[in-house]
Amino acid sequence: MSKGNILVVDDDESVRSVLKDYLGSVGYAVVTADSGEDALQKFMPGKFDSVISDLVMPKIDGMELLKKIRQKDTRVVFLMITGYPSLESAIEAMKEGAYDYVTKPFKFEDVRIKLERALYAKSLEKSLKKVNGVMWGLIISIPIWLILGIVLGLVWRWI
Repeated sequence: MSKGNILVVDDDESVRSVLKDYLGSVGYAVVTADSGEDALQKFMPGKFDSVISDLVMPKIDGMELLKKIRQKDTRVVFLMITGYPSLESAIEAMKEGAYDYVTKPFKFEDVRIKLERALYAKSLEKSLKKVNGVMWGLIISIPIWLILGIVLGLVWRWI
């Protein structure tokens, strides 16, 4: 069973290949895309748990891809990879919704740890929403049960 579905986007074949092989070896199902356009064609909301994308690519770069994917699916975890790190691009990526920022050359273990943390945070958020929904359900149902108890108590007296 897969730990999650990952879309790896990079115009460099070697980066795509090694990430696919590594992430596959640690239990992820990986689909690759060689450009932002290819990624947008392959991306479907709910299909992928995470997108790992290079920042610098021709036509649709990683930042534009992040924005377009965020419009389609706000819950997907997005990790940005770049060989040209700058504080400005890191800040912009985070503002646009990237979970984390990885610089090349990267260590596979660092990518794996950041990916697992991001997916864990996503699962905690999902669990918190469920608990929050149950809590609101209880809060709303308590007055209904009180009213029902009063009505039944009155009916019981009259019988």
